[in-house]
Amino acid sequence: MLNIRKEQNETSLTVYLEGKLDTITAPEFEAAIKDSIEGVTELVFDMEKLEYITSAGLRVLLSAQKTMNDQGTMIVKNVNEDINDVFEVTGFSDFLNIE
Repeated sequence: MLNIRKEQNETSLTVYLEGKLDTITAPEFEAAIKDSIEGVTELVFDMEKLEYITSAGLRVLLSAQKTMNDQGTMIVKNVNEDINDVFEVTGFSDFLNIE
């Protein structure tokens, strides 16, 4: 189960993720991002309550990063140790802006 909450302030969008981002929840996550990303110049993913991420979730983050490379910045924050390990092992920590 994944809970997604979005807060938009003009061209800044913060997406709060809670639960598990896996093959079952990734399509919902992808749809939520695609519906909201147009015109956004700052995209923030707050992962404080995200427990788990799989390659399906990583694919959506990669797609969002590619979009934001053309239109602004993307920040991933409040990443727990387990998810940070996934970012390290997969090389995502090399191109994601993690705070």
